[in-house]
Amino acid sequence: MKNNETFLSKLGLPSRDLYDLPSSEKRFSDGAQYRFEVPGIQGPAAMEALLEATYRNGIDIHRVTQTKGIMMLLDREIEDMAAMARERSLDLVLSIGPRATYDTSASVQTTEGARMGYRLRGQDQINRAVEEVRRASDLGCFSFLVYDEGNLWLLDQMRKAGEISAKCRFKMSAHAGHGNPCAAKLLEQIGADSINPVRDIQLQMLAAMRHAIDIPIDIHTENPASTGGFIRHYEVPEMIRIAAPIYLKTGGSVAKSHSWDTTVSDAKQRAKQVHLVKRVIDQYYPDAVTVAPVSES
Repeated sequence: MKNNETFLSKLGLPSRDLYDLPSSEKRFSDGAQYRFEVPGIQGPAAMEALLEATYRNGIDIHRVTQTKGIMMLLDREIEDMAAMARERSLDLVLSIGPRATYDTSASVQTTEGARMGYRLRGQDQINRAVEEVRRASDLGCFSFLVYDEGNLWLLDQMRKAGEISAKCRFKMSAHAGHGNPCAAKLLEQIGADSINPVRDIQLQMLAAMRHAIDIPIDIHTENPASTGGFIRHYEVPEMIRIAAPIYLKTGGSVAKSHSWDTTVSDAKQRAKQVHLVKRVIDQYYPDAVTVAPVSES
């Protein structure tokens, strides 16, 4: 393996997972080490409840993510969510809708076929995915959750060519199944603005991924039951230290699945989970730096 490790080092990649867990000196552009992201907010009512609850608790969130798909939202719902995001200066991320689970293929519904994640089948689905981005951009949202590497590459090419807004930002989903520095480097090169690795990534793996890339890493501090249901709150201070700049994806344990239709009550519970994670940070890593929300859009 020594030859492999030497070649990886020549490429500027870590030769192994970083078990010594070095501190990351990388930061967001405003100097912050971490920001909070709340996923699974599927519509305006849940978003409003979440923002009211976090405001009441004096907690800043920086990013809200919808996961059911842009195609599942009415125009006025997108406009209302985008307006709330602008008012609170936070980043609204909408999920690209057509994906394997919405397609006519039976493969993804099987145990083995599920390994394809939410990737797209056929060029027509790629075209439809781009239409999702165009529609949401016209309605005031410019950040998107992407599930397919080819779709990511195309969207980046379109952004560079001016075919879609230069303000568009692309977040790679955990459902794509990436969990190593080489994959992270590839995603960064083809246009990802942040990367969500597999949910159960271990600290030494996360440290190696941070060594390889400069863009933010999005980490689940907890999970829906359908993807493990684990809660990693006590690991969060170390996640921040070794992986900054990092988005802490918090509140997932409230849901039973990725596309859970979050109720107003669920949204308030997700806000409580953010408060619980912030308590752990304040107690065990009080010097960790975050700032008031600033939209990436």
